[in-house]
Parts: sequence; C-alpha cells; structure tokens
Amino acid sequence: MAEEKDIKGITVKKADDFSEWYSQVVQKAELADLRYNLKGFVCYMPWAVISIKKMYEKYEKLLEKNGHLPLIMPSLIPESNFHMESSHVEGFAPQVFWVTEAGNEKFEERLALRPTSETALYKMYSLWIRSYKDLPFKRYQSCQVWRYEGKATRPFFRAREFHWIEAHNVFATEEEARKQVLQDMEMTYQMLEQEFSIPIIFFERPQWDKFAGAVSTYAADALTESGKVIQLPSTHLLGTNFSKPFNVKFIDKDASEKYGFITCYGPAISRIYGAMVAILGDDKGIVLPFDLAPVQIVIVPILFKGSKEKVLEKCEEAEAMLKGMYSVQLDARDDMSAGEKFSKWELKGVPFRIEIGPKDVETNVAVVVNRFTKEKKAVDMKQLGRYIDEAARNYTRHLKEKKLFDFNSLIQKCETLEEAKKAIENKKIVCCGFCSLGMDAVKCAEVIETDLGAFVRGRKVTEEKNHFSSCIVCGKKAKDTVYIARSY
Repeated sequence: MAEEKDIKGITVKKADDFSEWYSQVVQKAELADLRYNLKGFVCYMPWAVISIKKMYEKYEKLLEKNGHLPLIMPSLIPESNFHMESSHVEGFAPQVFWVTEAGNEKFEERLALRPTSETALYKMYSLWIRSYKDLPFKRYQSCQVWRYEGKATRPFFRAREFHWIEAHNVFATEEEARKQVLQDMEMTYQMLEQEFSIPIIFFERPQWDKFAGAVSTYAADALTESGKVIQLPSTHLLGTNFSKPFNVKFIDKDASEKYGFITCYGPAISRIYGAMVAILGDDKGIVLPFDLAPVQIVIVPILFKGSKEKVLEKCEEAEAMLKGMYSVQLDARDDMSAGEKFSKWELKGVPFRIEIGPKDVETNVAVVVNRFTKEKKAVDMKQLGRYIDEAARNYTRHLKEKKLFDFNSLIQKCETLEEAKKAIENKKIVCCGFCSLGMDAVKCAEVIETDLGAFVRGRKVTEEKNHFSSCIVCGKKAKDTVYIARSY
C-alpha cells in the first residue's frame, strides 16, 4: 500500500489533550480527509475502509448465523411514511435531509434521505408478512444513513452521514421480541469486546432519552480516556407502536388477526471504528486488533552499503514465508530511513514489525517487534513462521485483557452532586442514586446537564451491585442506580 512521505508523529500525549490527539491520529494515520466542502461529510481513506469492511463482514456473518437475512432498501422515504407514527416523526424531523426536486421538477411530496429505516421497512413488512408461519421475520441491511447533526462534527464519532447495519425483526409475542433484544445485546458484546477489544456497558436508557417511538431502548456505551462516553450499538423494543400504524399483522394459528411485535438494532460500524481508534490507540498512533489490521506484518530492511542485496534477499525470504497466511508488506523504499519507517507503521497500528539487518543475515535471525506489548525479540529464521503464528493468536487476546480490565477503574460511586462534579472533571463515569428513569425525573436530568455538563446514561442492564438510598439531585428515595457521563 503506497504511503506518503509524512513521518511526523503525534505531537501531543493522549492523556493531556485527547481531542487534539484524536484529530492528529485521524489525519496523520490517513484514516479520513476532512477537506470535502460540505460540513459533516467525510472522505474515508483506504487504511480505515479496509478495517471497516472487515468489521462489516464479521457483523453480517454473526447476524446471518442468528437468523437474519439481508435486504437492500431505497434511500428515499416519502414524508407521509414518517407521519404514520407520531413520536417517530417528532423525534427525527429536525434531523432529516429533505429532497424536494429533481431536474426541473418539484415534487408534490417531500422525500426524506433515510435517517433510519423503520418507516420504509414496515410499510413493506405489511405486504410481506401474512401468517404466523412467516414469523419470526428477521432482516437487516448494511447501508448509509443521513442526519442533520447540529452539534460539532467529528470524523467517525459524529457526522451527518454515517455507515451502519440496521436489523428489523417481527415476532408473534412480546416475550419473543424481548428475547431478541437480549440477543442483540449478546451480539454487541461478542463483536465489540471479543472481536474489536472495546470495553462497553449496556444501559437501559431513561424514558426521555429513548429511541423515538420505542417502548424501551438499550444502548452500549464505551468510555474514552477523555472521560466522555461514545454511544455504540443500541437495540429497541418497539412493541406494537409501529406495527399498528403500518398495519404489520399476521394470521395466528387460531385464525385471529394480530399485530406483530417489532424490535430494531443499529450497530453503527463507522462509529465503532472511531471508538476503536480512540480507545485502543496510544501516544504513537492507532492500535488495531490483529484481524482488523489492513497490514498485519511489515518487514523493514536495515540497509547499509555493501550488504543491501543480501539483506533484501533475506527480507524477501521472510515475506514469502508469511504471505500465504497474513497480510504482509515489505517496505523496501529507499527514500526513508528505517527509523522513519518504524514511526510510520507504528502510527498506522501494524501489529508486528520484522527488522532484518546485516548482522541478522549473518546469524540467520529476524527481530520481531510487537506493536501493542512493545516486546522485541530476535527469532531464528527457521522458527519465524511458528513464532508469528503463536504471537498472532495472542495479540488480540493481550489487547482485550488490558483494555477490558481497565474499564471498571473509570467508574466512581458518588453520593452528592459535588462529588459527581469532581468525578466528571476527573474523567470518570459516575454511579449514583436517581429518583426515577421515567418522565417524572426529567427536571433532575436537566440539573445534571446544566450543573455537570453530563447526561444520565441509564441503568445497567446486568446485575447491579451498587445501591443508593436517595436521588443525587432531589434527595427523594432512589428508585434506580444510574450512570452519568459526558458524551460525544
């Protein structure tokens, strides 16, 4: 893969200025180009796209294993579809891009550039679903969606165009629908923690922060070193809120007509990629799980006059040995020093670097450097393949062990607003008591936003061991243990 000769590394420490660190990583590791002349629309560059395609492949394979079939839906949705579910149109209307004309013709009805696909899909589901024999009906599509994001945009995290997967499912009973929501969460943990090495916590969102039109919303939050959380995949129990207006019915075994219970699930792959870069990266650049790296092994010859030919020959031998199993690149460019190449490939997160110089040729060894652990080991060339095989198997495991272990250290229990404010300022996620997650607690949530500049993320879905007697804001009896954090 061709590289520009830009060997300037990251000039700020991640812990000192996360925002600047992230901006430099995106630019210098050539993940995205922000110079497209339309706010919130970003050019994704090859190094990012290769990893994103691998992420899509893993997610789609898991969805299909769990019974989902793929669809491709139109990107334009008639405005009348939105008005069929009042909460949904109210929630999404401020974010919609509208298409009003084509060529010289103005449309009688505005067309929405898809912000999400409920109102497109369920119109068709009413035609496709007829009998209980059609259920469960599980479909997904991998696509782009567009939302007029009013806040400051940031590549991958927050944009006006993003890339995701959305799964939409119909069941005969609410119990089956709730089981799907649980499976969605299990898939999220399997993908994000086991495949992408991103530590997450699933929360049931408060009623004032649920998906527009949902009965309940459950969302995974990842915490960055800046102290801000990134919302990652969310799953929604829609109940019959959409099946009734869109007439998604089926004839049951008893010959009666019933409304289907619907769920939807939305892993935003581009956002997950941004979270992976933000959470796993270090002061030298990005760190990637082994399977997702565009180049898994780079071979860098250490060249001196009089030995160049022998060194390159040994490098080519190593490349031939590994290329059938891994994505390998021999960097034999002569316009950069070995040190400049080391910095460049560390910046781009290549898991293993193999260095071979004149002395290594004499002793028939190769020096293998692990990007994540920083381990540097001289390996006999005869054993190189076996050593890389074992190191590759362990690379992502070591990454997960380190990153997933760190997450709990970022949570702090707080009894008062003052304690919570200090915790938020110290880049922690706050665990505290709250009066309710219902609409009656909106005023307490507004205090959190105003005084702390943070948001109530919700109650943890898994077993909660922390309990509080009173609400951190109003002092009333705490009905819930909630988590509070700033967010992207």
